[in-house]
Amino acid sequence: MIERAFKTLVLGVGNKLMSDEGIGVHVIERLASRYKLPEEVQVLDGGTLGLDLLYYLEGIENLLIVDAAQTGREAGTMIRLEDDEVPAFMSVKISPHQMGVPDMLAAAKMKDIYPKRLVLWGIQPDEITLSLDLSPTLASKVDSLTDKLVDELRGWGYEPIPVS
Repeated sequence: MIERAFKTLVLGVGNKLMSDEGIGVHVIERLASRYKLPEEVQVLDGGTLGLDLLYYLEGIENLLIVDAAQTGREAGTMIRLEDDEVPAFMSVKISPHQMGVPDMLAAAKMKDIYPKRLVLWGIQPDEITLSLDLSPTLASKVDSLTDKLVDELRGWGYEPIPVS
């Protein structure tokens, strides 16, 4: 097993070319630009890599994922899922990359590198179209979703420090 300096991975997944489908990447970019994180925390743009992300799970104790989530609720509605709820929820796919995330988690279990703590923060997309821009609905939620990640990290004993 790989020994890493970081024990927590904040993973933004999604395709920024498909409007709201890229919300996870937009949120981790905001997190990385607005906060200095402890060295034990790594922020990663997982894009649409799926199984290729398995390498990054080695040595990880905590995995925090942010992504678009098809909930059937009003656009912009946020949800928090943890542990076994995450792969079960992500088995209902809204985009091609989500096929890889449940597979990555299943492979992590088989390789005995499954994180001790797993949380998904998801948000109901408004539109998934070919566009680099988020819909106005989701663009207005980037800061509040970033705050949810910061609160989650604080709950895990980390102190993200705002940068000016």
